[in-house]
Amino acid sequence: QVQLVESGGGLVQAGGSLRLSCAASGRAFSIGAMGWYRQAPGKGRELVATITSGGSTNYADSVKGRFTISRDNAKNTVFLQMNSLKPEDTSVYYCNAEHLAGHRYYWGQGTQVTVSS
Repeated sequence: QVQLVESGGGLVQAGGSLRLSCAASGRAFSIGAMGWYRQAPGKGRELVATITSGGSTNYADSVKGRFTISRDNAKNTVFLQMNSLKPEDTSVYYCNAEHLAGHRYYWGQGTQVTVSS
């Protein structure tokens, strides 16, 4: 009942920047926390950053100081500004949203981020 669509991924050189976007649609009301996770080949999905509806943020230690998560509550959209990218940031990045009315979390299909050295 809620669809999440990520965009903004691509290929970038180390030290470069990308901004990811994720828009919720469908029954996209009562969205609570939103976040970004990533999963590299052969590895589990790990938290990158989360943000509550009130703007409180949480970051993985590996991205703290380099990435910034933000959101537009009116548009049910979450962003991830990624600066000083490193090759180890290469992964598929997934958007996540908490649907309070449905008491569950939704995932996007992912967007590929590749950082070359």
